[in-house]
Amino acid sequence: MSVNGHVVTAPGTKADPSRDDIKVDGRRITSQPRRVYILMNKPRGYVTTRSDPQGRPTVMDLITRVREYVYPVGRLDYDSEGLLLLTNDGDLAARLTHPRHEVERVYEARVRGVPDAHEVERLARGVVIEGRRTAPARVRLIHVRDTESGSQAMVEVALHEGRQRQVRKMFDAVGHPVVRLRRVAIGPIADDALRPGDYRELTSAELARLQRAAGLRP
Repeated sequence: MSVNGHVVTAPGTKADPSRDDIKVDGRRITSQPRRVYILMNKPRGYVTTRSDPQGRPTVMDLITRVREYVYPVGRLDYDSEGLLLLTNDGDLAARLTHPRHEVERVYEARVRGVPDAHEVERLARGVVIEGRRTAPARVRLIHVRDTESGSQAMVEVALHEGRQRQVRKMFDAVGHPVVRLRRVAIGPIADDALRPGDYRELTSAELARLQRAAGLRP
């Protein structure tokens, strides 16, 4: 083994892979970056990318205290809000975004009008958007309220797939456009106390539950 070009023979010699050039049998040893798992409550008016060609604010503008390179897992529309995961764990990110692993996302959608039982059943069975039927979902009417512009319903939708603007397009298909959309859970992870724009790291227990949900060993 060599450290910074000098052969090391003394046992117990210390070296830091993040600062020193360490080689074993001629191969350089590099340090692995710390894996980071950030849970954010994304506010409306931000895009879920690291940069935006249109110059819009991105979720990266909000995570000022994170030094590691992380990226958003999946998408949450510019005009939607709610829970978003950012990480540098490629294995977990791939499993969370692939519908084959069936990690559920739960949304609360405030829509115009009140979907009747038939429309709720249509949403649950799947509706055709852009020529392709959506996968079965769990759909539940939470409550109804009256506004100056008419009645609006709050509907909970739980999905296993994540097509672009899917929830909005599903409600458009049954004639109840979305007024406001919020993601309230990613698999087993939820946090009602996290305010819009705030973020935190997952606890070890939360990470273990999320990994199990994605079919990974904690």
